[in-house]
Amino acid sequence: MAAITDEILSKVAKVIGGEDAVKVLMALKELKEATDDQLLPKTEMKLNDIRKMLFKLHNHSIVQCNSSRDKDTGWFIFRWRLQPDQVEGFINNQKRRILKILKSRLEYEEKNEFYYCYMPECSKITFDDAVELIFRCPTCGKALQHYDNGAMVKALADKIEQLEGGKG
Repeated sequence: MAAITDEILSKVAKVIGGEDAVKVLMALKELKEATDDQLLPKTEMKLNDIRKMLFKLHNHSIVQCNSSRDKDTGWFIFRWRLQPDQVEGFINNQKRRILKILKSRLEYEEKNEFYYCYMPECSKITFDDAVELIFRCPTCGKALQHYDNGAMVKALADKIEQLEGGKG
């Protein structure tokens, strides 16, 4: 496993919860292990917002939580810790999800012939739909013309190859 850099941690945190997640994750990395209260001065966020981010990160297994009960108050104390070894798994899951979407889109683009009126506010239409519309755009009413989607097919195939090759 390659070392997980701050840049990678930041990107993963941003995907999960935006800039607030980045603040929480970086503070937690610095402190090694901390309660939500201990993260307050490092993040300058509200306690409830810190807790929300911790649980979001926990849902993706990026952070781990150990709880214990305070003997005096009976309240639970949650201690949070970064799990850097889980970050790579999160990234791989995201790649698999994106690959599935890209492959599905590529298959759709390859199996269909498209028509388009070439107006920016309108969408391209499959041949079957164009036939039903008598080759008139349903949005603007202009005549539909054949649309070459070769550039889209190539871009999708290139991106799939890049992700499968591990360069993504």
